[in-house]
Amino acid sequence: MTNAGSRQASAELTTGGDRAIRHLRQAILAGQDWFLALLEAVRLWPIPEEECDGRFYRYLIAGEALDWMVLAERLCEAADGLLPEDEKLAFLFHCRAPIDITLEEFREAIGGTRYHQYLNYHYGVTVEEALFWAVREESRKERWALGMAKDHDHSNEVYRRVYGQSRGVLLRAFRREHRYPDLRSTSLLEMKEFTYWLFKYRLKHCDKERVASDTRKALAWLERNGRSGHSLSGGRRIPGDDPEMTEESSDGTGW
Repeated sequence: MTNAGSRQASAELTTGGDRAIRHLRQAILAGQDWFLALLEAVRLWPIPEEECDGRFYRYLIAGEALDWMVLAERLCEAADGLLPEDEKLAFLFHCRAPIDITLEEFREAIGGTRYHQYLNYHYGVTVEEALFWAVREESRKERWALGMAKDHDHSNEVYRRVYGQSRGVLLRAFRREHRYPDLRSTSLLEMKEFTYWLFKYRLKHCDKERVASDTRKALAWLERNGRSGHSLSGGRRIPGDDPEMTEESSDGTGW
């Protein structure tokens, strides 16, 4: 694509983002529930990443996994002044939706493509993080049973159990693949990308029975810790389907 073509495509995406924000604001002003209007704006949103007011947003991890709460935060900021402050804060900080909504209604509101991308993030980032903490708990209990130090940092042992390599080896491989600098620290965004990369790595290098067993272990940890999905009203949470890796659009609105 030429530089002129690239600039045109970027401008079209930006216009599409403005269109989604305009839809959100107009729907709320017309009396539609703000949360449903926000979900519709998620479906319409065309930009995988952007910089706005000095902050960089990446909504789509690895082109597959929708970090929908980051997008929701961006949309809430764009509709500032139109949302009930208490409901907005409960949603953004505690993932509590202000209305009752079924899984099917949620899926229909954000569209098939966004829902598949949401599931990719749920299993590839949220569940993958939970797997680390679940295995870490197992490892700590084993160490305590053997009378070993309780405060020992055994993160590398967890990585070796799950992925067969130390964190350092895996992180360097991830950074080489993405051509990222090998820094001593990692940002929150890089950690999300790394976690999703680990998910794909595990799918590729572990047998299916092991993958299924580890996924159940992670889901059980989320359930025990009250984090089994994104909350709906009344403390209910959006359940997830089986993991689906969806790279193509199912409704013509993919990024």
